[in-house]
Formats: sequence, structure tokens, C-alpha cells
Amino acid sequence: MKKFIGIDLHSNNSVVVVSDEEDRVIFQKRMANELKLIEVALAPHRDETVGVVVESTYNWYWLVDGLMDAGYRVHLANPSGIRKYEGLKYSGDVADAAYLGHLLRLGLLAEGYIYPREERGARDLARKRLQLVRYRTAQILSIEGILMRQTGARMKSESVKGLTAEQVEEFGFAPDVALAVEANRAVCQTLGQQIEALEERLRQRVSLRGEFKLLKTAPGIGETLATTIMLETGTIARFAQVGNFSSYCRCVDSLRESNGKKKGEGNAKNGNKYLAWAFVEAANFAVRYCPQAKSFYERKKRKTNGIVAIKALAHKLARACYHMLREHKPFDVNRCFA
Repeated sequence: MKKFIGIDLHSNNSVVVVSDEEDRVIFQKRMANELKLIEVALAPHRDETVGVVVESTYNWYWLVDGLMDAGYRVHLANPSGIRKYEGLKYSGDVADAAYLGHLLRLGLLAEGYIYPREERGARDLARKRLQLVRYRTAQILSIEGILMRQTGARMKSESVKGLTAEQVEEFGFAPDVALAVEANRAVCQTLGQQIEALEERLRQRVSLRGEFKLLKTAPGIGETLATTIMLETGTIARFAQVGNFSSYCRCVDSLRESNGKKKGEGNAKNGNKYLAWAFVEAANFAVRYCPQAKSFYERKKRKTNGIVAIKALAHKLARACYHMLREHKPFDVNRCFA
């Protein structure tokens, strides 16, 4: 008898449901998030198990890796792609876990990508770098705001980054104000040191990879953006067509139409926010340094506005990067902006 296992993973517990070929529940239990406990619960069904479906939004590494090491065929469900009938009178964790097994049995499961564990650390390190950069930017903006309130003058961000404790003291601010500036400066400096350490580690990990060198040939994409795009994309083969990749990068509209009329919008945030950020950043840089990209941007801007034009250019670059990675060829400006 074939069995299908659904696991609804939460922050502190997991709901495990084992069902058969006729969707009859054979086993169900809520248990703590401990791999050994879950393996023991699944052991009696292991030989007949077709697959295990795990639904989680963020904390799945330990469970998916552990079950794969134990020999199970694991599927990672895509929560945003799974919708039950909204008219159901009752729905709970057990029903949700059973529904995962049901979808697997029917071959209708919307699956997420299980990023290879050996590359996962580098990708998360790049995400950590971006997080720290945002924190540092908040400190810089806070210092700039204090200076403008106290002096009416504006200091450039690069000058703020280089501030020392002696320079802060020389401003002659009131003790409370000086302490606030020094707190921001000390945090900013510490964050800068950590960002440099992360960037050095990432350079060691990715600088020799072929995809990294290919991506750097595109206008607007330097070391940081190439690293982000490469690590967030993973293997390009997981995207069947260029449209799938563009959608994953949030470069296409989310729209529902019927009879040529707009009937609503879908989940506009469905996709990878880091790739969305990377390609918008690349588009802004490309406008400055690539004449063809600037010409495309200006044409779009005249018809719409600057924001839409930048998004359109980001879409262009995302499509170009897809073909570059699929074909292992450097950027071709004529092909992109023909």
C-alpha cells in the first residue's frame, strides 16, 4: 500500500499526517520540532512511503535535510501556490497536512525549490550582508538628520562613514546630542567592519565561478549584484522558460483578466525579493553607464514614468541574464536592446 506523508511545520511544532491511496488518514500527531521524534513516528511507514511533503515559510532546513539523509523522498511545498476551497466549514493543521499528501498523490503539488545545502550558506551570507547594509544606512541617515537639525548643513554619506569620535566631539553639540551621534557612529563603524568581512568571504566563494564572470559582463552588474543574482538564482535549469525566471524576479505584472477586462490582481510579491532588488539596482546603474540602456529607459519614461521605465529596464536585464546563464555566453548589448 502506497503512503503519502504531509508535514505542516510551525515555529515550535510539526503536525504529521500519513494517508493512503484513498486519502484515509492512517496516522496523525502533533509533535515537537525534534528530528529524532519525527523519524521514529515515520519509521513504521517508511518502506511504503511515496514521498514526504513539508510546508514551511522559513525554518525547513533541518527537517528537509534530516529526512533526505534518512532516505525519504522530500518535497518542499510552496505555500503561496496552495489554496484550498475557501467555502470549507472547517480547516486546521491536521486537515492542512493531510491536504499536502492529497496533492502529492494527485500530482498537483506546487513545489518550492530545495536549494542545495552546500550552497545555502553562501546565499544566506549574501542576504546577511544586505541586511547589515540596510542597518548601516539607517545609522548614516540618522546622523545626517541630526546634523541638519543642529547645524542646517548636510554631510555626504561617505563623509559620515569616515567620522571619528574626535570629529564628533569637535562639533560642539550639547552632551545629549553628541552622545546620540556617537552611538550612531560607533554602530555604523562596527557594521562597516562586519560588512567588509562578509564581502571578503563572499569574494573567496564566488569570484572564480563561471556564472559570476558572465553576469559581470552585463551593464550595471558589478561584484555585489553578480553575487546576489548568482546565489539567489541557483541553477538556471530550474526555470523552464525565460518568463518563469522574470516572474520569479518580480519583473512582470500580477494581473487577472476576463474578456479583455481587468478583474483583479494576484500576489504581486510572489517571487524572490532579493532578485527583484538586484535587477532594479542594476537598471539604475545601467542607465548611468550604458548608452543603449539609457536610450531604452528614456523611451519608456516618455510614455509612462521613471518608476515604470526602471522596472521595464530591470525586466530587460533579467531576461538577458537568463539567456546568458542558459547559453553560457557574455552579455550582448545588441541582442538585449535590438
